[in-house]
Amino acid sequence: MRFENRVALVTGGSRGIGLATSRLLAREGARVGLFARNVETGRRAAESIPGAIFLAGDVRRAEDCRRAVRQILERWGRLDILVNCAGIIYRNRTVEETSEEEWDATFETNVKGAFLMSKYALPALRACRGNIVNVASYVGLVGFAGASAYAASKAALINLTRSMALDHAREGIRVNAVCPGSVDTDMIHTAWEQFGDVERARRLWEEKHPLGRIATPEEVAQAILFLASDEASFITGAALPVDGGITAA
Repeated sequence: MRFENRVALVTGGSRGIGLATSRLLAREGARVGLFARNVETGRRAAESIPGAIFLAGDVRRAEDCRRAVRQILERWGRLDILVNCAGIIYRNRTVEETSEEEWDATFETNVKGAFLMSKYALPALRACRGNIVNVASYVGLVGFAGASAYAASKAALINLTRSMALDHAREGIRVNAVCPGSVDTDMIHTAWEQFGDVERARRLWEEKHPLGRIATPEEVAQAILFLASDEASFITGAALPVDGGITAA
């Protein structure tokens, strides 16, 4: 198994891409800590994964991030992989339509959350020559109408990825990002419901991807596992599109 005897911490690990990643990591032999705000959902998710533990907290809070790393080390004595997956989006808002509170909440979760988790995980990762995978988005590469705060935050996360990769390469720590297109998660189902016609929305979302469909969470999780694995040992600072060809179009 690719991750036998390795320990992973996954933020946003109780649902969507984070949950799919946690499950696949465990299936490949890793011991996994799922970090999330919703205690009920998080505990239920961890109970569904053999050997996993739930870490309650908010990535926007430094003490919660510090405590999550400490709990991992107390439990397993090491940390090899950090997956920064927690994220939020406010749709259908230009800059004019985005409130200051929405802008701040987006950056605090999508960028500050990855910064804080990485900050407190890096000493443990350094000891194991571990790695970080950030979950960005294709909209951080190309821009996106109607979600200015989200697009800006994901672009920031991509350059944070590149900067950390350069800062820590000589220490043997790799830092990469995946940039998914549309993914079949609760987040996108909410967007379809807001659209008003779920089936039409589904078709529109599918048709904008050259492959003619959206991704499953497991497909994105497989890309995360690749970047976290020894198979990607000479890859750092990459922002890998997992987007059905949409950035190529």
